[in-house]
Parts: sequence; C-alpha cells; structure tokens
Amino acid sequence: MEIRAHLRHLRVPPRKVRLVINLVRGMKVDQAVDQLTILPKGSAQPILKLLHSAMANAEHNFKLDRHALRIKSIVANDGPSLKRFQPRAFGRAAEILKRSSHVTLILEDLDNQPRPAKESSTKPALNLPPTDIAKGPAEPKRVVRKSKSTAQASRADVHAATDKTVRRQGHE
Repeated sequence: MEIRAHLRHLRVPPRKVRLVINLVRGMKVDQAVDQLTILPKGSAQPILKLLHSAMANAEHNFKLDRHALRIKSIVANDGPSLKRFQPRAFGRAAEILKRSSHVTLILEDLDNQPRPAKESSTKPALNLPPTDIAKGPAEPKRVVRKSKSTAQASRADVHAATDKTVRRQGHE
C-alpha cells in the first residue's frame, strides 16, 4: 500500500532540497526521522514535518503501524519562482529568481509487501538464450560488405554518367 503526502510552495530551491531528500530516500521512517532531526540544513525541518504528516496519514487513514513504513520515493520538483530585480550599473536591472519547490513523498508498508520466494540453489541463475544441444550454440550472422574496388567502380560509373550528360548539354 502506498501513502502519499505533498508539500507545495516550499520557499527553498529544489537543488538544496534534493541534498536532503537524497539522504533519506529508501530508509525506514524511524531512521529517516533520526537523520532529519540532526541534519543542519534549512530544508530538513520542512521535510521532517512532511514525513510526520505522511506517517500520521498512514496510521489514521489506513491503520498501519508507523514502524513498518519505508520511504519508497521522494522527489523535489520546481515550484513557481518569485521574480525580483537588483539595480546594476548604467541604469540596468538584473533579475533575481527566488525559487520554490514542490515535494512529493510516497511511503510503503513493509508488512504487506509480497516477499520473493527463496531459491533452493545458492548460485544465481544465468539468463542465457536457449540453445539446441544437437545444433550447439547459435553462430553470429555474418555481414557481407562491399570491397573498396566495388565502391570505387560504382563511383567511377557515376562520374562517367555525369560526364556524358555534360557532353550532351555542352560542347560536342
């Protein structure tokens, strides 16, 4: 089961938010809360607040245990930019973009995840193409290429044909 939470119009540039969310992506929520609590970045507190909101949604709306949740994905996209201007020399103005972010957090429940079946052999299976034992392995296809002499001969034919047309149109 997936639980979504959104944080919109966060007045921190997405590039700075991505520094924080890359640290907690894929973690269990308990580990992520610990990580975000001690992280000295400005965007850590809003991300922590978003994580608490998503955990509360999971507990209240879906009756899930907060200790069995994991951050499946978290992304920070561009939000709207505030445009401000700084006076510059010779009466010019330089535009300053005050960027904002939209953050989307998706949690997943680890208890309801289908577990992969354990294989009896300890070696990993190789995914090789099927071969017929009587024939042996398939041989690679051979590519037939023109030799240089054939290519040069065809160029000579083209030049000869253009020479004939020139003679017909021009001086005969």
